[in-house]
Amino acid sequence: MNPVEIYTDGACKGNPGPGGWGVLMRAGAHVKELYGGELATTNNRMELMAVIQALQSLRRPCAVTLHVDSQYVLKGMTEWLAGWKAKGWRTATKQPVKNVELWQTLDELVNRSGHQIQWRWVRGHDGDPGNERADALANLGVEVALGRRPAPAV
Repeated sequence: MNPVEIYTDGACKGNPGPGGWGVLMRAGAHVKELYGGELATTNNRMELMAVIQALQSLRRPCAVTLHVDSQYVLKGMTEWLAGWKAKGWRTATKQPVKNVELWQTLDELVNRSGHQIQWRWVRGHDGDPGNERADALANLGVEVALGRRPAPAV
């Protein structure tokens, strides 16, 4: 399996408001950057979208080290997901899971992709170069959502 290092981040100007997601991917000497955005969204949705877009862009199973600065995404994937599924996508307080369609998409990607994923938390805005670049890309995504910048070529 090819090793891939991925940094993801989400940004939102207002919460809810226009938001963006950003992804920095490194596989050996290859670097790929992705970003995009939505007009009416939340920071948590953009954090999830960054991870989804990153994993969807991989063409074959990889050994992924996934760096996120979102405790929401990290704990969702490593602590809460099994319980949500067992409770019919309800929280411990019996409320519907927020962003359930994104969680379901991410769960499907993780379970059916063949990737071996190591989830890593990195403190946001603390000088980590990968996280800082993912943050800058997420902010470019906001600019795309606002129509101030063209969407990147795919």
